Amino acid sequence: MPHCTVVGGGLAGCEAAWQAAQRGLNVTLYEMRPAVPTGAHTSGQLAELVCSNSLGSNLVDRASGLLKEEARRLGSLLLTCAESSALPAGGALAVDREAFAAQVTQAVENHPRIHLVRQEVQSLPPAPAVIASGPLTSPSLSAALLQLTGEDHLFFFDAIAPIVSAESIDTAVAFRASRYQHDDPEAGDYINCPFTKEEYYTFVEALRSAERIQLREFEQVLETGVRAGASQFFEGCLPVEVLALRHPDALAFGPMRPVGLKDPRTGRRPYAVVQLRQDNLSGSLYNLVGFQTNLTFPEQRRVLRLIPGLAQAEFVRYGQMHRNTFLASPRLLHADLQSRQVPGLFFAGQITGVEGYMGNIATGLLAGLNLSRWTLGQPTRALPTDTMLGALCHYITHADLKDFQPMKANFGILPELPQPARGKRERAAQYAQRSLDSLQSWMESLESRHASSE
Repeated sequence: MPHCTVVGGGLAGCEAAWQAAQRGLNVTLYEMRPAVPTGAHTSGQLAELVCSNSLGSNLVDRASGLLKEEARRLGSLLLTCAESSALPAGGALAVDREAFAAQVTQAVENHPRIHLVRQEVQSLPPAPAVIASGPLTSPSLSAALLQLTGEDHLFFFDAIAPIVSAESIDTAVAFRASRYQHDDPEAGDYINCPFTKEEYYTFVEALRSAERIQLREFEQVLETGVRAGASQFFEGCLPVEVLALRHPDALAFGPMRPVGLKDPRTGRRPYAVVQLRQDNLSGSLYNLVGFQTNLTFPEQRRVLRLIPGLAQAEFVRYGQMHRNTFLASPRLLHADLQSRQVPGLFFAGQITGVEGYMGNIATGLLAGLNLSRWTLGQPTRALPTDTMLGALCHYITHADLKDFQPMKANFGILPELPQPARGKRERAAQYAQRSLDSLQSWMESLESRHASSE
């Protein structure tokens, strides 16, 4: 029976291992946790989510929703686990972290062709293999990658948002609602903490003057916006205090924008709002949406309790920063996610420069598929660039390296439509339809080639 190796028990690694095993390979999956901690994870469960608990929109005319539909049609294990552990989140897919990780762990551990090894990998395994060690790749494996590539790693700092207990939220101030849904005051998937103009600017000033954990190179890149050597920060994960320093109104037009919400106490739209999203199935925990922070823990307690409705907040987890590592993929990888230097060595997930949970899952799926094809003597396949996953893989392997930043799924990376659409919604619908038609043709070609080879 053919054998392969997958390094990393995160989203990409678990998906890659599952896909390869489903196609007949014996897979050894390595995960160093819990024996070797990462500084961001808190358990030994596979596929633990350390940032948000949201996998983005479910709507197929949204970029993340389209990527989900592609992954669904390709048979993603992790998307199935996410949907069966889903929480109320409007049009998005949010999950109970523990339930999701437990389901993935159980599925992987119980697969007859996957052997899970709880051990740190300190050198690159021989092909066939997938490296999905994630943004928190251990120093020893990072050194092995550096020796292979001959290139300095790019890296950026990522941030995670705080979580508070539901019972500590003052519901006399905070109200439940989803944007543009005002009919039922008890309905809605989010708890909203509304600010007056005076409360907002008091809060912003507290953020701007609060003490932060000092990360010198990180501070330089964030505050100047200048790339220092090979270091850079992903703009989609900027801490709220950094946004506040850029401009006093940045938060009100960013993560605290109040559009589509009405404060039931006044009947009017708040000046700004902090939204809280359910973080577990029991509804006992809520995370502060878009509120990544690098403030010290005492300052988080002081400043975040200035948020209306959180004066007595009990913090179950504080926000924090962690170092994320990713490869110079435009120089190192093909669009099928295979190394340009080592045939049969594939990479997947955030280490490739893909951002977002679904991007990690989907690249793991493609890497696992191509790993099995390479191992079985079949040609590897890149996805068409007019699919969302194909466009994402094309971007990370063809971008100009001097401007290369982690990339989430978005319609801007897709090829232009042959005929201009009349509006944003029509354009998104046409992108989605073209992508799914192209994916269907690609899947049919795989099946026909497989049948003809038998």
